[in-house]
This record gives sequence, structure tokens and C-alpha cells, in this order.
Amino acid sequence: MEKKISPAKSGLQYGVLFGVIMVLEFVIMYIIGMKALVGTSAGLIVNIANYLILPFVFIYIGCNNYKKNINNGFISFGECLKTGVSITFIAALIYAIFSIIFNLIFPEFIDEMISISRSEMIKTTPNITSEQLELGLGMIKKFMNPYIVFPATLAMYSFFGLIYSLIVGAFVKNQNPQSI
Repeated sequence: MEKKISPAKSGLQYGVLFGVIMVLEFVIMYIIGMKALVGTSAGLIVNIANYLILPFVFIYIGCNNYKKNINNGFISFGECLKTGVSITFIAALIYAIFSIIFNLIFPEFIDEMISISRSEMIKTTPNITSEQLELGLGMIKKFMNPYIVFPATLAMYSFFGLIYSLIVGAFVKNQNPQSI
């Protein structure tokens, strides 16, 4: 009986790479200045990259790596799911830990984001009441809480990883006829 190699090997490698890329994007945007980016398409581009493009790319590359370099040209649908979810979970873990540490080191960042959000809310909805404004800002503050950010980031990226892995797995899978 031949030894089965776990898809986690490929998932770990590409998950760490994906997580580091997300951290670098965040650091670059912070260095450039969040206020300078408000009203530009830079934030939208980074969000599209982080939630749509990069997960697909890394899941596809990770599944292909497992299939071609680790498992002799074969990958099952289940192995695609394991690889994809592990990639996004590891990336989310790295990003969430970084986010919490960053907010502990730079607590003024949260205040800056609240200030930017306040001015954007007033700018986009000039007739907003003070109660509505405070309610919206209160929700933003809640979602910046580390006890909310950490599990929400892990759950969200894992869910997206599952969905994207289903799509990638439909195209990449190549079942080993001897394993049936």
C-alpha cells in the first residue's frame, strides 16, 4: 500500500504566502496613509484582490502543486477542498494575528479609522441623524474588537475558501483510478 501524503503540505506553503501578501498589502496601505486612499479605488482593488482574485489563484496553484508535485498527477475533489480551505484558513490566521498585534502596537489606528468613517458617512449621507451616525460608528468599533475580528476573519476566509475550492476542484480534480 502506498503512503498517502496530506494536502496540508501544499496548503501550508501557499497559505503562508497568501497571508504574508495580505499583511504586506495592509502595511503598504498604512504607510501610504488611509486618508490619502479614501475616495480612490485603491481600497476597492485591495478588497477585490483579497476576497476574489488571490484566494482563487492560491487555491488553484496549491491544488495544482499537490496534484503535480506531491501526489503523482492525481487529486480528488476532497483533497482540493482540504487544500483550498487550509490555504485560506492559514492565510486568515496570519492576517488576523497581525491585525490584532498591529492594533495593540498602534491603538491610534482604530481612532483614525473611526474618524475616516465618520467623515465618509457624513459626506455620503449629509442628512444622517446623530443617532444613526453613532449607531454606525458603534458597529464599526464592535467589529474592530479583537474578540470579534479574530474569529470573524477565520470564519469568513474559511467559508470563501470552501466555496472557491468547490469551483477549483471541479476543474482540477483527477481521481487516481487505483484508489477507487
